[in-house]
Amino acid sequence: MMGFIGALPGAVSQGLIWGIMAIGVYITYKILDIADLTVDGSFCTGGAVFVVLFGAGANLWLALLAALLAGMLAGFVTGLLHTACGIPAILAGILTQLGLWSINLAIMGMKANVAINVIDQANLNRLLVSLRFVQGVAKGDYPAYRHPILVVGLFTAAIIAVLYWFFGTELGASLRATGANPHMARAQGINTSVGKVLGLMLSNGLVALSGALLSQYQSFADSSMGKGAIVIGLAAVIIGEVLFSRVFRNFAMKLLAVSTGAIIYYAVIQAVVSLSGIDTNYLKLISAVIVALFLAVPYWKGRYFAKRTTRGGRSNA
Repeated sequence: MMGFIGALPGAVSQGLIWGIMAIGVYITYKILDIADLTVDGSFCTGGAVFVVLFGAGANLWLALLAALLAGMLAGFVTGLLHTACGIPAILAGILTQLGLWSINLAIMGMKANVAINVIDQANLNRLLVSLRFVQGVAKGDYPAYRHPILVVGLFTAAIIAVLYWFFGTELGASLRATGANPHMARAQGINTSVGKVLGLMLSNGLVALSGALLSQYQSFADSSMGKGAIVIGLAAVIIGEVLFSRVFRNFAMKLLAVSTGAIIYYAVIQAVVSLSGIDTNYLKLISAVIVALFLAVPYWKGRYFAKRTTRGGRSNA
Protein backbone atom coordinates (compact mmCIF):
# COMPACT_ATOMS: atom_id res chain seq x y z
CA MET A 1 0.00 0.00 0.00
CA MET A 2 2.81 2.42 0.86
CA GLY A 3 4.42 1.68 -2.49
CA PHE A 4 1.21 2.63 -4.27
CA ILE A 5 0.85 5.87 -2.26
CA GLY A 6 4.45 6.79 -3.00
CA ALA A 7 3.98 6.14 -6.72
CA LEU A 8 0.64 7.97 -6.91
CA PRO A 9 2.08 11.46 -7.68
CA GLY A 10 3.96 10.00 -10.61
CA ALA A 11 0.81 8.27 -11.84
CA VAL A 12 -1.12 11.55 -11.61
CA SER A 13 1.63 13.39 -13.48
CA GLN A 14 1.65 10.84 -16.28
CA GLY A 15 -2.14 10.79 -16.32
CA LEU A 16 -2.21 14.56 -16.86
CA ILE A 17 0.35 14.33 -19.67
CA TRP A 18 -1.49 11.52 -21.41
CA GLY A 19 -4.74 13.37 -20.74
CA ILE A 20 -3.66 16.03 -23.26
CA MET A 21 -3.21 13.25 -25.80
CA ALA A 22 -6.63 11.88 -24.85
CA ILE A 23 -8.20 15.28 -25.52
CA GLY A 24 -6.76 15.04 -29.02
CA VAL A 25 -8.27 11.58 -29.40
CA TYR A 26 -11.60 12.95 -28.16
CA ILE A 27 -11.64 15.49 -31.00
CA THR A 28 -11.44 12.81 -33.68
CA TYR A 29 -13.27 9.98 -31.94
CA LYS A 30 -16.18 11.90 -30.43
CA ILE A 31 -16.45 15.17 -32.31
CA LEU A 32 -15.49 14.12 -35.85
CA ASP A 33 -16.55 10.48 -35.45
CA ILE A 34 -13.26 9.31 -36.99
CA ALA A 35 -11.13 6.43 -35.74
CA ASP A 36 -7.66 7.93 -36.21
CA LEU A 37 -4.68 5.66 -35.63
CA THR A 38 -2.14 8.33 -36.55
CA VAL A 39 -1.69 9.09 -32.85
CA ASP A 40 0.57 6.08 -32.28
CA GLY A 41 3.09 7.74 -34.59
CA SER A 42 2.49 11.44 -34.00
CA PHE A 43 2.93 11.01 -30.24
CA CYS A 44 6.49 9.84 -30.78
CA THR A 45 7.01 12.55 -33.43
CA GLY A 46 6.31 15.25 -30.86
CA GLY A 47 8.71 13.73 -28.38
CA ALA A 48 11.45 13.21 -30.96
CA VAL A 49 11.21 16.74 -32.37
CA PHE A 50 11.29 18.29 -28.91
CA VAL A 51 14.25 16.27 -27.61
CA VAL A 52 16.38 16.87 -30.71
CA LEU A 53 15.67 20.61 -30.88
CA PHE A 54 15.93 21.27 -27.16
CA GLY A 55 19.08 19.18 -26.90
CA ALA A 56 20.58 21.28 -29.68
CA GLY A 57 20.01 24.42 -27.62
CA ALA A 58 16.68 25.62 -29.02
CA ASN A 59 14.38 27.64 -26.78
CA LEU A 60 12.00 25.48 -24.75
CA TRP A 61 8.85 27.13 -26.09
CA LEU A 62 10.06 27.02 -29.68
CA ALA A 63 10.82 23.31 -29.28
CA LEU A 64 7.30 22.73 -27.93
CA LEU A 65 5.82 24.75 -30.78
CA ALA A 66 7.84 22.74 -33.31
CA ALA A 67 6.54 19.51 -31.78
CA LEU A 68 2.97 20.83 -32.02
CA LEU A 69 3.43 21.81 -35.68
CA ALA A 70 5.03 18.45 -36.52
CA GLY A 71 1.99 16.67 -35.11
CA MET A 72 -0.33 18.95 -37.06
CA LEU A 73 1.60 18.12 -40.24
CA ALA A 74 1.09 14.41 -39.55
CA GLY A 75 -2.65 15.02 -39.11
CA PHE A 76 -2.65 17.03 -42.35
CA VAL A 77 -1.19 14.07 -44.25
CA THR A 78 -3.82 11.72 -42.79
CA GLY A 79 -6.54 14.21 -43.68
CA LEU A 80 -5.35 14.48 -47.29
CA LEU A 81 -5.14 10.71 -47.66
CA HIS A 82 -8.71 10.46 -46.39
CA THR A 83 -10.37 13.39 -48.16
CA ALA A 84 -8.33 13.90 -51.33
CA CYS A 85 -7.42 10.27 -52.02
CA GLY A 86 -10.63 8.65 -50.81
CA ILE A 87 -8.83 6.30 -48.42
CA PRO A 88 -10.93 5.25 -45.38
CA ALA A 89 -9.96 7.23 -42.30
CA ILE A 90 -8.78 4.25 -40.29
CA LEU A 91 -6.55 3.03 -43.13
CA ALA A 92 -5.24 6.56 -43.80
CA GLY A 93 -4.19 6.76 -40.15
CA ILE A 94 -2.43 3.40 -40.36
CA LEU A 95 -0.52 4.51 -43.47
CA THR A 96 0.61 7.76 -41.85
CA GLN A 97 1.55 5.95 -38.65
CA LEU A 98 3.62 3.47 -40.66
CA GLY A 99 5.45 6.27 -42.45
CA LEU A 100 6.06 8.12 -39.20
CA TRP A 101 7.97 5.15 -37.81
CA SER A 102 10.80 5.79 -40.27
CA ILE A 103 10.47 9.58 -40.02
CA ASN A 104 10.75 9.47 -36.23
CA LEU A 105 13.91 7.37 -36.45
CA ALA A 106 15.35 9.85 -38.96
CA ILE A 107 14.57 12.75 -36.63
CA MET A 108 16.42 10.97 -33.82
CA GLY A 109 19.43 10.25 -36.04
CA MET A 110 18.43 6.61 -36.65
CA LYS A 111 18.59 5.91 -32.92
CA ALA A 112 15.82 4.11 -31.09
CA ASN A 113 16.36 6.19 -27.96
CA VAL A 114 17.61 9.77 -27.56
CA ALA A 115 18.13 11.40 -24.15
CA ILE A 116 17.91 15.11 -23.43
CA ASN A 117 21.55 16.11 -23.38
CA VAL A 118 21.85 19.86 -22.92
CA ILE A 119 25.29 21.40 -22.75
CA ASP A 120 24.02 24.75 -21.49
CA GLN A 121 23.00 24.38 -17.84
CA ALA A 122 20.86 27.55 -18.03
CA ASN A 123 18.85 26.00 -20.85
CA LEU A 124 18.48 22.80 -18.86
CA ASN A 125 16.96 24.78 -16.00
CA ARG A 126 14.16 25.90 -18.32
CA LEU A 127 12.70 22.39 -18.42
CA LEU A 128 9.16 22.64 -17.13
CA VAL A 129 8.49 18.97 -16.51
CA SER A 130 11.29 16.64 -15.56
CA LEU A 131 12.00 13.90 -13.07
CA ARG A 132 14.85 16.14 -11.90
CA PHE A 133 12.29 18.58 -10.57
CA VAL A 134 10.20 15.85 -8.95
CA GLN A 135 13.26 14.66 -7.06
CA GLY A 136 14.38 18.23 -6.46
CA VAL A 137 11.08 19.24 -4.87
CA ALA A 138 11.38 16.35 -2.45
CA LYS A 139 14.90 17.45 -1.51
CA GLY A 140 13.95 21.10 -1.34
CA ASP A 141 16.27 22.06 -4.23
CA TYR A 142 13.48 23.32 -6.49
CA PRO A 143 10.36 25.38 -5.79
CA ALA A 144 7.08 23.49 -5.56
CA TYR A 145 5.53 25.49 -8.40
CA ARG A 146 7.73 23.51 -10.83
CA HIS A 147 6.15 20.22 -9.85
CA PRO A 148 4.85 18.29 -12.90
CA ILE A 149 1.31 18.01 -11.52
CA LEU A 150 0.98 21.77 -11.25
CA VAL A 151 2.78 22.56 -14.52
CA VAL A 152 0.90 20.04 -16.66
CA GLY A 153 -2.32 20.93 -14.86
CA LEU A 154 -1.87 24.52 -16.02
CA PHE A 155 -1.12 23.27 -19.55
CA THR A 156 -4.33 21.23 -19.48
CA ALA A 157 -6.42 24.13 -18.19
CA ALA A 158 -5.06 26.43 -20.91
CA ILE A 159 -5.72 23.85 -23.64
CA ILE A 160 -9.29 23.27 -22.43
CA ALA A 161 -9.93 27.02 -22.33
CA VAL A 162 -8.61 27.52 -25.89
CA LEU A 163 -10.59 24.56 -27.24
CA TYR A 164 -13.75 25.74 -25.49
CA TRP A 165 -13.34 29.12 -27.18
CA PHE A 166 -12.45 27.61 -30.56
CA PHE A 167 -15.39 25.20 -30.74
CA GLY A 168 -17.68 28.09 -29.88
CA THR A 169 -16.60 29.97 -33.00
CA GLU A 170 -18.20 29.53 -36.42
CA LEU A 171 -15.27 27.41 -37.62
CA GLY A 172 -15.37 25.22 -34.52
CA ALA A 173 -19.14 24.81 -34.84
CA SER A 174 -18.65 23.68 -38.44
CA LEU A 175 -16.27 20.95 -37.21
CA ARG A 176 -18.85 19.75 -34.69
CA ALA A 177 -21.53 19.79 -37.38
CA THR A 178 -19.27 17.78 -39.69
CA GLY A 179 -18.93 15.04 -37.13
CA ALA A 180 -22.57 15.11 -36.02
CA ASN A 181 -24.18 14.96 -39.47
CA PRO A 182 -21.90 15.42 -42.52
CA HIS A 183 -24.81 15.31 -45.00
CA MET A 184 -26.67 18.09 -43.22
CA ALA A 185 -23.42 20.03 -42.82
CA ARG A 186 -22.79 19.90 -46.57
CA ALA A 187 -26.38 20.98 -47.18
CA GLN A 188 -25.63 24.07 -45.05
CA GLY A 189 -22.64 24.92 -47.23
CA ILE A 190 -19.95 23.56 -44.90
CA ASN A 191 -16.87 22.07 -46.56
CA THR A 192 -16.70 18.83 -44.59
CA SER A 193 -13.39 17.80 -46.18
CA VAL A 194 -11.69 20.93 -44.85
CA GLY A 195 -13.33 20.32 -41.47
CA LYS A 196 -11.99 16.77 -41.29
CA VAL A 197 -8.48 17.82 -42.24
CA LEU A 198 -8.51 20.66 -39.72
CA GLY A 199 -9.84 18.38 -36.98
CA LEU A 200 -7.16 15.77 -37.66
CA MET A 201 -4.49 18.47 -37.58
CA LEU A 202 -5.75 19.86 -34.28
CA SER A 203 -6.00 16.40 -32.77
CA ASN A 204 -2.52 15.23 -33.75
CA GLY A 205 -1.02 18.58 -32.76
CA LEU A 206 -2.25 18.01 -29.21
CA VAL A 207 -1.04 14.41 -29.32
CA ALA A 208 2.45 15.55 -30.37
CA LEU A 209 2.46 18.23 -27.66
CA SER A 210 1.65 15.51 -25.13
CA GLY A 211 4.56 13.46 -26.48
CA ALA A 212 6.87 16.46 -26.05
CA LEU A 213 5.75 16.91 -22.44
CA LEU A 214 6.27 13.21 -21.73
CA SER A 215 9.78 13.44 -23.17
CA GLN A 216 10.46 16.28 -20.73
CA TYR A 217 9.07 14.24 -17.86
CA GLN A 218 11.15 11.14 -18.59
CA SER A 219 14.11 13.11 -20.07
CA PHE A 220 14.29 11.07 -23.29
CA ALA A 221 12.38 10.14 -26.42
CA ASP A 222 11.93 6.56 -27.59
CA SER A 223 10.85 5.24 -30.97
CA SER A 224 8.26 3.00 -29.32
CA MET A 225 6.90 5.57 -26.84
CA GLY A 226 3.69 6.01 -28.85
CA LYS A 227 2.94 2.33 -29.22
CA GLY A 228 -0.55 1.69 -27.84
CA ALA A 229 -1.24 5.42 -27.40
CA ILE A 230 -4.63 5.08 -29.07
CA VAL A 231 -5.63 2.50 -26.46
CA ILE A 232 -4.71 4.84 -23.60
CA GLY A 233 -6.51 7.72 -25.31
CA LEU A 234 -9.68 5.70 -25.84
CA ALA A 235 -9.47 4.42 -22.27
CA ALA A 236 -9.36 8.00 -20.95
CA VAL A 237 -12.28 9.05 -23.17
CA ILE A 238 -14.43 6.07 -22.21
CA ILE A 239 -13.61 6.26 -18.49
CA GLY A 240 -14.38 9.97 -18.42
CA GLU A 241 -17.64 9.44 -20.29
CA VAL A 242 -18.81 6.52 -18.16
CA LEU A 243 -18.02 8.16 -14.81
CA PHE A 244 -18.85 11.80 -15.49
CA SER A 245 -21.34 11.94 -18.38
CA ARG A 246 -24.26 12.78 -16.09
CA VAL A 247 -22.27 15.35 -14.14
CA PHE A 248 -20.22 17.11 -16.82
CA ARG A 249 -22.52 18.23 -19.65
CA ASN A 250 -20.71 21.44 -20.60
CA PHE A 251 -18.16 21.00 -23.43
CA ALA A 252 -15.27 22.27 -21.32
CA MET A 253 -16.28 19.91 -18.52
CA LYS A 254 -16.36 17.01 -20.97
CA LEU A 255 -12.76 17.78 -21.90
CA LEU A 256 -11.91 17.93 -18.20
CA ALA A 257 -13.59 14.54 -17.78
CA VAL A 258 -11.32 13.11 -20.47
CA SER A 259 -8.23 14.41 -18.67
CA THR A 260 -9.55 13.04 -15.38
CA GLY A 261 -10.20 9.72 -17.11
CA ALA A 262 -6.51 9.50 -18.02
CA ILE A 263 -5.53 10.14 -14.40
CA ILE A 264 -7.91 7.43 -13.20
CA TYR A 265 -6.56 5.05 -15.83
CA TYR A 266 -2.96 5.50 -14.67
CA ALA A 267 -3.98 5.34 -11.02
CA VAL A 268 -5.73 2.01 -11.65
CA ILE A 269 -2.72 0.68 -13.57
CA GLN A 270 -0.40 1.77 -10.76
CA ALA A 271 -2.69 0.21 -8.14
CA VAL A 272 -2.78 -3.11 -9.98
CA VAL A 273 0.99 -3.19 -10.41
CA SER A 274 1.83 -2.00 -6.88
CA LEU A 275 -0.74 -4.00 -4.93
CA SER A 276 -0.65 -7.26 -6.87
CA GLY A 277 3.03 -7.31 -7.74
CA ILE A 278 2.18 -8.39 -11.30
CA ASP A 279 4.91 -8.48 -13.92
CA THR A 280 5.05 -5.15 -15.80
CA ASN A 281 5.28 -7.11 -19.06
CA TYR A 282 1.53 -7.70 -18.67
CA LEU A 283 0.72 -3.96 -18.65
CA LYS A 284 -0.62 -4.03 -22.22
CA LEU A 285 -2.92 -6.91 -21.31
CA ILE A 286 -4.10 -5.06 -18.20
CA SER A 287 -4.73 -1.96 -20.30
CA ALA A 288 -6.81 -3.96 -22.79
CA VAL A 289 -8.88 -5.49 -19.98
CA ILE A 290 -9.51 -2.10 -18.34
CA VAL A 291 -10.60 -0.54 -21.63
CA ALA A 292 -12.83 -3.52 -22.44
CA LEU A 293 -14.52 -3.31 -19.04
CA PHE A 294 -15.26 0.40 -19.34
CA LEU A 295 -16.50 -0.08 -22.90
CA ALA A 296 -18.81 -2.83 -21.73
CA VAL A 297 -20.26 -0.90 -18.78
CA PRO A 298 -22.61 1.32 -20.88
CA TYR A 299 -23.79 -1.74 -22.82
CA TRP A 300 -24.45 -3.78 -19.68
CA LYS A 301 -26.15 -0.82 -18.07
CA GLY A 302 -28.46 -0.27 -21.04
CA ARG A 303 -29.25 -3.92 -21.64
CA TYR A 304 -29.61 -5.36 -18.17
CA PHE A 305 -30.15 -2.61 -15.60
CA ALA A 306 -32.52 -0.58 -17.79
CA LYS A 307 -34.67 -3.67 -18.33
CA ARG A 308 -34.93 -4.31 -14.60
CA THR A 309 -35.93 -0.69 -14.03
CA THR A 310 -38.58 -0.90 -16.75
CA ARG A 311 -39.98 -4.15 -15.38
CA GLY A 312 -40.05 -2.72 -11.91
CA GLY A 313 -41.88 0.33 -13.18
CA ARG A 314 -44.50 -1.80 -14.95
CA SER A 315 -45.03 -4.01 -11.99
CA ASN A 316 -45.48 -1.00 -9.76
CA ALA A 317 -48.06 0.39 -12.23
